[in-house]
Amino acid sequence: MDRRNFMTASLAAAAATGTAAAAPQKTETVLTTPDGLNPVGIRTAGVKMIPVAGGKYKVWTKKIGSGPVKVLLLHGGPGFTHEYLEAMESFLPAAGIEMYYYDQLGCGNSDQPDDPSLWNLPRYLQELEEVRVGLGLNNFVLYGHSWGGVLAIDYALQHQRHLRGLVISNMTAGIQSLLRHLATIKATLPAETQARLQVLEAADGFETPEYEQIMMEQLYPKYICRTDPWPDAVNRTFRHANLKIYHRMQGKSEFVLTGNLKDWERWDRLHEIKVRALTIGARYDEMDPEDMRRMAALMPRATAAVCDKGSHLCMWDDQAYYFEQLLKFLKSV
Repeated sequence: MDRRNFMTASLAAAAATGTAAAAPQKTETVLTTPDGLNPVGIRTAGVKMIPVAGGKYKVWTKKIGSGPVKVLLLHGGPGFTHEYLEAMESFLPAAGIEMYYYDQLGCGNSDQPDDPSLWNLPRYLQELEEVRVGLGLNNFVLYGHSWGGVLAIDYALQHQRHLRGLVISNMTAGIQSLLRHLATIKATLPAETQARLQVLEAADGFETPEYEQIMMEQLYPKYICRTDPWPDAVNRTFRHANLKIYHRMQGKSEFVLTGNLKDWERWDRLHEIKVRALTIGARYDEMDPEDMRRMAALMPRATAAVCDKGSHLCMWDDQAYYFEQLLKFLKSV
């Protein structure tokens, strides 16, 4: 019996015994026109490659779930991946919310060209609009976490006609405020550790075992993610990070900003963002939680939430409250 006859016979037998499952509902778009990037007529579990940078490169996206509210997720870094946002899958689709992962150029499953001229905010902003067009999104919610929040704020300032909502998660509206809060965090370290940190930073010793030990044992477990152990998705994100992008845009460390984002400030423009917005932060975040409230007060239609038990990755370490607030907002738009 050939494969086609075998499949036909199997389905007929299942129907006869009453065990045949109902045909699955189509929850993703199947490409019918060749674009050179995605297979035609094949279901790909929601994955779609989008041309960016004028078609020179492609980035990876994935749709999960289906519903009237569509959310595009912008991961942090710069240079990290969508993986640490996988907690979203446990909450958004079940609530009837359509979510889209997106690995920015140079990250994760997307193309990774070795071209430093690509790693800057204006080019990523252009890329985000190319992704929106490629996915056919309009009247959608843009979610940005950390560096993704920088990108989301600037996108809203230029393209908010496409948005039905905006979520800024764990990102302040200016680097100077971040630096002040980071100084406060460093001041909680023992005096001898503070002194060593200053010496190492002055000597560009960011890749020394001693510096990494201070980060990974005394700062990251308190202010990046407070779960013990870290979720696998978080570990994978750190393991897959593109440090060339991170160093060029952020700097040599999470707590020292020397990259091309160091002068980014948008406090004086937040009033221009008219769409419904949510700012969400955490008590132990590397961003000042008071900044979340201040940002919401400056946007005409924004609300703020602060996770009392969480840190920078409060979608993991204060998960119940984080998603209670996020889902409440998404359902309200």
